[in-house]
Amino acid sequence: MLKNFERKKSEDKDALNAEIKEIREKLLAQQQLIRDQKLPVLVLIEGWAAAGKGTLVKELISEIDPRFYNVSSPAVVPESEERYPFLYPYFSAIPENGKFMFLDSGWMESTVRKYLRHEITKEEYKRRVRQVNEFERQLRDGGYVVLKIFLHIDKDEQFDRLQDLVDWPETEWRVTPEDLWQHKEYKRFLEAYDEFMEKTGGCVPWHILDGSRKKAAVRDAMKLLYTRIDQALAAGRYVGEPFEEDFPLQKMPKLKDVDLSPAIDGEEYKKELKKLQKRLSELHNMIYRKKIPVILCYEGWDAAGKGGNIRRVAYPLDPRGFDVRPIASPLPHELNRQYLWRFWTRLPRTGHICIFDRTWYGRVMVERLEGFCTEKDWQRAYNEINEFERQLTDWGAVVLKFWIHIDQETQLARFTERQNTPEKQWKITDEDWRNREKWPQYEVAVDEMLQKTSTENAPWYIIESNDKKYARIKTLRIIVDALEKACDEAFKRQME
Repeated sequence: MLKNFERKKSEDKDALNAEIKEIREKLLAQQQLIRDQKLPVLVLIEGWAAAGKGTLVKELISEIDPRFYNVSSPAVVPESEERYPFLYPYFSAIPENGKFMFLDSGWMESTVRKYLRHEITKEEYKRRVRQVNEFERQLRDGGYVVLKIFLHIDKDEQFDRLQDLVDWPETEWRVTPEDLWQHKEYKRFLEAYDEFMEKTGGCVPWHILDGSRKKAAVRDAMKLLYTRIDQALAAGRYVGEPFEEDFPLQKMPKLKDVDLSPAIDGEEYKKELKKLQKRLSELHNMIYRKKIPVILCYEGWDAAGKGGNIRRVAYPLDPRGFDVRPIASPLPHELNRQYLWRFWTRLPRTGHICIFDRTWYGRVMVERLEGFCTEKDWQRAYNEINEFERQLTDWGAVVLKFWIHIDQETQLARFTERQNTPEKQWKITDEDWRNREKWPQYEVAVDEMLQKTSTENAPWYIIESNDKKYARIKTLRIIVDALEKACDEAFKRQME
């Protein structure tokens, strides 16, 4: 790619300016159509230091309504974001429907620099390449227009530009030690950029532009952007086809086959609760020191006892080191982005615990059954969710998923008690009764969810909750066992 790149011949300046003006007017006319069709557009500008990435972004946004675009420079991730998964700053930056996001460098620059600095291993590099391909495909399948541009200049051109910046006091600050190191290691970067683009160009292609011809690069970038948007507007919002990757899955029973009789007596419950909560408190300190992130996911039937279960897990934890994330219907700004965005932006930092009360699995349950997404969307989501959770465990997170399970008779008894007890009436809504009427449909959806997403790295646990006390103890035991195992593995890695 870069090794075989051929520079274009110089073009007439007036002709270039005329072309740029014409394309700019076309882009201006597209803005209202983008908003009307709710088309989200993500533009990634990568390239060499001093190649003109910032200038190119400035030209691209010059005629766009400022209310409908954002510009971000997430290539150099701040220390605060280093405590999140690799894709966190990029997934967090995706635009709303009908808006633009321009990234001045991004996932390629971050990955290549860390790899050449030996800050990530070859195995981590391969994982990042896979994650980038998953990320870009998920955006494309969710209807995003994604455009990737690389601004290319040769080593001599880069030297001249860096020197010009250094020689002028007002611009000297723009040249960083990282930029000088890149110039010194130009050949290594060239090979690494080439390899990265070859490995990540299958779903969303790379476009290499000649950064030494500034006006021509602006014209070519505008033309690429206009063409991609025009194609998307003409074809309508893209919806990706469902597909299945071969994830290592655990065999799960059907809900109807689960024995819900397990129970625990009151004295044993108090004893076990005290012991397990004490151990969980100790483990919370250990995972904080070892920087192990923990993600606990709760799903289950209405009135199954999720809230009480979560309270017993949260009680022994240091409140500075955990969050409980109750997930309700998406807000407008959440609904206008790829559905996993609102979960990416709620992830815990390393060493912290995040408890999700309802999760991304709403995609294959309530959204599926209530028609809030298309059939292709929810069928595709099984694989997307498995990818998401694999990215979390690749990062080092402990991911545990609990289905809090009761039978219909127990649910009816709890609904009735809530309705007849004034201080509990807030817990019961008309929607709860409507969902109860759809129990058979939900059971089919949950069974399919459990079968397709209980992976070895992020397993599902069915928690029998006809007896709430038993459910709490079982959940605490699973969490304690998982955290002890994670701490032991972290200790072994430190000793290697």
